[in-house]
Amino acid sequence: MTPETSVLEETDAPTDRQVETLDVADLGPPEPLRQTLELLADLPDETVLVQHNDRAPQFLFPKLADRGYAHDTVETDDGVVTAIWAAADD
Repeated sequence: MTPETSVLEETDAPTDRQVETLDVADLGPPEPLRQTLELLADLPDETVLVQHNDRAPQFLFPKLADRGYAHDTVETDDGVVTAIWAAADD
């Protein structure tokens, strides 16, 4: 089991999708937000993005909701991991 898989199991993210990882823990604002949104725009909807950061990306969350993404965040010993995926249409 990969570290990404074990973290994903702690979230509400789908576990049957491909996973892309983005580490922005060493970047200052606004780079984590910018890089995350740019990468999401290029990823297929069937992919879960796992963002590694040194803090919860609070300014990212409303932008994700505006773009139709769901997210869940888990604190780890190494920082904060946020899983981001295309939300299902209800």
